[in-house]
Amino acid sequence: MDIKQRTQIYNNLCSFARKCIYSILSVATLPNHIAFIMDGNRRYSKQHNLVDGEGHKVGYSSLMSMLRYCYELGVKYVTVYAFSIENFKRSPEEVRSLMDLMEEKIEGLIKEESLVNQYGVRVHFAGNLKLLSKPVRLAAERAMKATAKNSKAVLTICIAYTSTDEILHAVEECCEEKRDDVKVSNDGKYEKDVINVVDIERHMYMAVAPDPDIIIRTSGETRLSNFLLWQSSNCLLCTQSVLWPEIGFRHLVRAILEFQHKLHMYMAVAPDPDIIIRTSGETRLSNFLLWQSGNCLLCTQSVLWPEIGFRHLVRAILEFQHKLYYLNKQKQT
Repeated sequence: MDIKQRTQIYNNLCSFARKCIYSILSVATLPNHIAFIMDGNRRYSKQHNLVDGEGHKVGYSSLMSMLRYCYELGVKYVTVYAFSIENFKRSPEEVRSLMDLMEEKIEGLIKEESLVNQYGVRVHFAGNLKLLSKPVRLAAERAMKATAKNSKAVLTICIAYTSTDEILHAVEECCEEKRDDVKVSNDGKYEKDVINVVDIERHMYMAVAPDPDIIIRTSGETRLSNFLLWQSSNCLLCTQSVLWPEIGFRHLVRAILEFQHKLHMYMAVAPDPDIIIRTSGETRLSNFLLWQSGNCLLCTQSVLWPEIGFRHLVRAILEFQHKLYYLNKQKQT
């Protein structure tokens, strides 16, 4: 048996093992959106005495592996922090080297046999793309155009990005859009609520994806480093002590298990409900407390929610007490 055959057998065994783990993870809620802060490529190069830039190439291989695992699991949205606006402050030689590497890898994304086409992934670049060199910007535009019809998943690559720049950009876009709608009252004051949160979020670079469920950061850092500050208020920040090129399947599984545990804990703070009251005459639970409502009373009120009053609550409690009395009597007999 030659090396090629052994490698094929090993890869098949690994694929089978991953599928078994995916089946176990799928029993609980899976994250819809995972974001990665890819930290530690330069430190990896120094630790392994690699030539400048080689750490980023190894990091790219790790990224492809993470993307494969996520898409195999069924995670629809993946976001990666590839290049911060702050990174432009590095030496011109390093920035130029990174731009060349980005152009090469972006071009690779749109090849027919690439991972994004294999899994039907639409590629989106988020950030101030005007700051990029022309070859990289054109490559990014070609990648977005080439994958525009892919609809199974979305890969967002944050490049020339910071959250503060994103928020500033969104506010400026809103002001430009709403400029003609601003009205001045008789006392010289501007009308309130011309721009709201929905308007700002619509103009965010990250408007193509929902807020992340998990942000995974390598190298042991617990900072967000100006990444998805607006979108991360309710997500899990999972810190891995390894450097980005060293990240593997086990780290992703650990993050998902932590996410599922935290999600379970949100509902573990209270016992199962005794009564669920729904207004508007509907008798559906609408995907609400399905796990916890097996033995509770669903009390439907025909009024709309703004019309509900004290009498409706009393009626629901009396119905609950009647049912409880009837059940207890049945048990005694």
